[in-house]
Amino acid sequence: MTEQARISVYHAGQCDPKKCTELKLHRFGMIRLVGRMRFLPKRAIVLNPFSEVAFSPADRPRIESFGLAALDCSWEHVEKVICKHAKGTSRCLPLLIAGNPVNFGKPTKLTTAEALSAALYIAGFKDQALTLLTVFKWGHTFIELNKERLESYSQAKTSSEVVKLQWDMEGAKDDWTNETPEQ
Repeated sequence: MTEQARISVYHAGQCDPKKCTELKLHRFGMIRLVGRMRFLPKRAIVLNPFSEVAFSPADRPRIESFGLAALDCSWEHVEKVICKHAKGTSRCLPLLIAGNPVNFGKPTKLTTAEALSAALYIAGFKDQALTLLTVFKWGHTFIELNKERLESYSQAKTSSEVVKLQWDMEGAKDDWTNETPEQ
């Protein structure tokens, strides 16, 4: 059996329970849900969209030892919640495209399940990353949209390499989209 990362998610109860991805993951026994920030593992990697350090495969040892944590709260309150109360080592995911039906195709507008899956994939827990998404009809779409990016990010050694890859991929995309068709 392959090694599994311990996953904890702070649930602020600010979302629609029918669309809440972490509640579904919890029902399937894939994550530990906590109602207070203080119950998150203190030295875990915390997915934080405001962190200045990118998530990378170099974070795997800390995930193996202390786990992975995510925060699920309203985008209106997230900065206040994260900055004041998040314990652990904050990391920001690199650029990825949402595959969920609510924000399909939008960069960085990931569900909690997509963010956790991306972090696991990049850190080398690929089987667990894919398993997390199997409980959603649209789960395969997220991987299909981001396969090249996730593979590239997972081959990087450091956070700065991940940032460089992110900018390189965006530059190539911008060059492609700015080309004018031949007449």
